[in-house]
Amino acid sequence: MTEQIEVIENFFWIVHVHNKGAAWGILQGFGWLLSLLALVALIGIFVCRRILQLETNYMQVVFGLLCAGIVGNLVDRLRLGYVIDFLDFLLGNYHWPAFNVADSAIFCGVGLYLIYSWRNPDGQQK
Repeated sequence: MTEQIEVIENFFWIVHVHNKGAAWGILQGFGWLLSLLALVALIGIFVCRRILQLETNYMQVVFGLLCAGIVGNLVDRLRLGYVIDFLDFLLGNYHWPAFNVADSAIFCGVGLYLIYSWRNPDGQQK
C-alpha cells in the first residue's frame, strides 16, 4: 500500500511511490535503458553546448533545470533501482501520476526551451 498524506483536500497528497519506469510508469523494468539515456542526454548537452546556445543566461537556466532533473532521477535510479515519486495531484476528475522535483525541473526546462524555440525560430538571440 502506498503511504499518503493529504495536504489539500481532494487535490494534493504527499505519497511514496517507487517508479521503476519513466513518466507515467512507461518502460517499467528498463531502468538500465533509462539510465543509459540519461547519461547520453547529459553528454549530448555538454558536447552540443555551443549549438544549444548555453552561453546565454536564459539557456543556462533552461539546461541547468534539464541537467539537474536528469541527474536527480539518475542518482535515484543508480542508487535504488527506481525513482521516488512523492507529489500527487487530482486535477478535476483526472488523477495525475505521482512525480518528483527532478521531474518538475525536466518539465520546466523542456517548456522553457520550447518557448524559446517558438519565439526565436531562426535560433538567433534577440
